[in-house]
Amino acid sequence: MATAATPTKSRRARRGRGAFLKFLLKLAAWFIAISIIWVAVLRFVPVPFTLTMLGDVLAGRSITKTWKPLEEIDIDMPRAAIAAEDSRFCAHSGFDYKAIGAAMVRNAEGGRIRGGSTISQQTAKNVFLWQNGGYIRKGFEAWFTLLIEQIWGKRRIMEVYLNVAETGIGTYGVEQGARRYFDHGASRMTTREAAQIAAVLPLPKKRPGKSPSGFTRRYANSIAARIGVVRRDGLDSCIR
Repeated sequence: MATAATPTKSRRARRGRGAFLKFLLKLAAWFIAISIIWVAVLRFVPVPFTLTMLGDVLAGRSITKTWKPLEEIDIDMPRAAIAAEDSRFCAHSGFDYKAIGAAMVRNAEGGRIRGGSTISQQTAKNVFLWQNGGYIRKGFEAWFTLLIEQIWGKRRIMEVYLNVAETGIGTYGVEQGARRYFDHGASRMTTREAAQIAAVLPLPKKRPGKSPSGFTRRYANSIAARIGVVRRDGLDSCIR
């Protein structure tokens, strides 16, 4: 028979669960604090490295990257990103629920799987997380998306996106992308050049940024046409 001085197994189990719960709460508190500090620091400091870059290094590839302030990037480049990736970038708060819903409907119909990720979500993933993964990574992505929307704002999100996005094999940022494909920096790109880089962004290891053909060429043509719409309708107002 159990005595007052000797806890029963059920009591020990409850204490164990309580201790584990306290550990999880402390872990969550530390994660929240560290992630907020991390995002706050990167509000002012260029992103030094990402897990995607690490993947290239581990695969034996060298990487090239050059940080370029947004004001030194030709305005048609962020317009091309908005036209290609996220037409409601300036209107939403990090998540485009209309795009997510439309993507779910298209995916249910079959064919090529489409996503509804915004530029904010892609930036959160590129900077703080890894490329592949399921619901766990998506959960972290949502958290970091909320943080950068609140702490960074739209201009900084676009600046970081254009500097860390992969624009070719081992090539990161539009500055190095422009140098690789057009032999000049991102400060003086033509509308067509900006559209070609934007067309590469979804599959940078497979799509050619220079002299594209087939789907990539048609996609770049479509983006180039939509850049004018972004300019005319003020869809880039939050970054100007």
